[in-house]
Amino acid sequence: MSAVIDSHGTSHGHDDHHDHGAPAGLMRWVTTTNHKDIGSMYLWFSFVMFLVGGVMALTIRAELFQPGLQIVRPEFFNTMTTYHGLIMVFGAIMPAFVGFANYLIPLMIGAPDMAFPRMNNWSFWLLPPAAILLIGSFFAPGGAAGVGWTMYAPLTSQMGPGMDLTIFAVHILGMSSIMGSINIVTTILNMRCPGMTLMKMPMFVWTWLITAYLLIATMPVLAGAVTMTLTDRHFGTSFFNAAGGGDPVLYQHIFWFFGHPEVYIIAIPAFGVVSQVIPAFSRKPLFGYASMVYATSSIAILSFIVWAHHMYTVGMPVAGQLYYMYATMLIAVPTGVKVFNWVATMWKGSLSFETPMLFALGFLFLFTLGGFTGLVLSMTPVDVQLHDTYYVVAHFHYVMVAGALFSAFAGVYYWLPKWTGRMYDETLGKWHFWLSIIFFNVTFFVQHFLGLAGMPRRIPDYHTQFTEFNVISSIGAFGFGLSQLLFLYIVLKALRSGEKAADKQWDGADTLEWTHLPTPMPYHTFENPPTIK
Repeated sequence: MSAVIDSHGTSHGHDDHHDHGAPAGLMRWVTTTNHKDIGSMYLWFSFVMFLVGGVMALTIRAELFQPGLQIVRPEFFNTMTTYHGLIMVFGAIMPAFVGFANYLIPLMIGAPDMAFPRMNNWSFWLLPPAAILLIGSFFAPGGAAGVGWTMYAPLTSQMGPGMDLTIFAVHILGMSSIMGSINIVTTILNMRCPGMTLMKMPMFVWTWLITAYLLIATMPVLAGAVTMTLTDRHFGTSFFNAAGGGDPVLYQHIFWFFGHPEVYIIAIPAFGVVSQVIPAFSRKPLFGYASMVYATSSIAILSFIVWAHHMYTVGMPVAGQLYYMYATMLIAVPTGVKVFNWVATMWKGSLSFETPMLFALGFLFLFTLGGFTGLVLSMTPVDVQLHDTYYVVAHFHYVMVAGALFSAFAGVYYWLPKWTGRMYDETLGKWHFWLSIIFFNVTFFVQHFLGLAGMPRRIPDYHTQFTEFNVISSIGAFGFGLSQLLFLYIVLKALRSGEKAADKQWDGADTLEWTHLPTPMPYHTFENPPTIK
């Protein structure tokens, strides 16, 4: 969005009345309705959960370092795979992007705050109790549930009270997501500054508008699935119990009707972040803005009609397999448009490679690779061979870690100077990037070969033929995990002693928060909205 902006409408955020800065003390954070405070809390919460989920991942990789049962019991290993997935998806990645949305959408559209500030506060404060329930399930009688993050029936009926705590946690997380999404949609549709039409919005705002609709449509489906699981467990229903006339495959259909759009709920905000970073460091406007908007919308719509490609091996009729195969392949078209647009944005641009750009390029390269392995898995005959092997694990970590996590890092490095008024250490940032990308590939690239050789996922022990690649993968995982402590150090160092950042730290940044606000930003911004011409 490179529109000309009228400067007389600018407000540097000083109120007419006495409330100038942020209130002090603990209660500021408990009772805050300020979108910047809430965005910050989301981001810190997500990082804490990222570390918790990371420790679980390292437990998995430590067990798989050598064949034989080394460190943990098989039942505990199953709970690790289950909660690593749940915590990373619902506790780390999704809250991180909601944090970006909270912090940035009002700034990017020239709004003073989110549409429903009190509901915004509640959306965040639902998350810590849900996290406590998830982690607390380990201390329930019989321990946590070892059912995989997908929580497939009929395993869910055979677990102890830890399963019920997990179901309640998922309900609370879903409530938080739905309220946050309603807030985002209302803010974007009703609170844009004068002159900002929908097709002048920054790409990040577009991606969140689309994502919020996806969340509103799919979270109730997940709530339905886990509620049916709960009634099967305690109230004598038989939705998923074959002995009572139910069908466990029904659960898979309901879950993946949520689960496939969920993949794009995680990926689309990542596309938005990258669509802000790449033009800024190419010093060019985004190539093909309109096609980018339509491609993102197409991906969102198509995501609803491909869910059963996760289920090729359940005994689906051939006609169904063919339909899901072709529909899945179709998603590659709008995704290819986006990748083309990002590359075309850089073409003949005046590129510079600061840390945010490095992470955006890491995203672009690895996400495209993950997309290709997804295309491989979309083909029914291939997927029947590779289903539930480590090839699938490698594929979705290329999409989730390289896709979502790398773009989140790009976003933090890109906006941190604006948020805090202080600059991070560029040298350490580059170290963080190179360590992350090298160890990420060491961890997950070899898993493609494990999967092609037939190693099943979610097993604590394996045949000796798989040893070498598992050793490499485990070493990579510990390297990757430790590299993320460097990221924490970089952020804390910037907050404590970073150099003062410029009002417009990146030459190519052209959204309102860079062009219209001082650094660091005042507590309240845009009481008088700017006008876009």
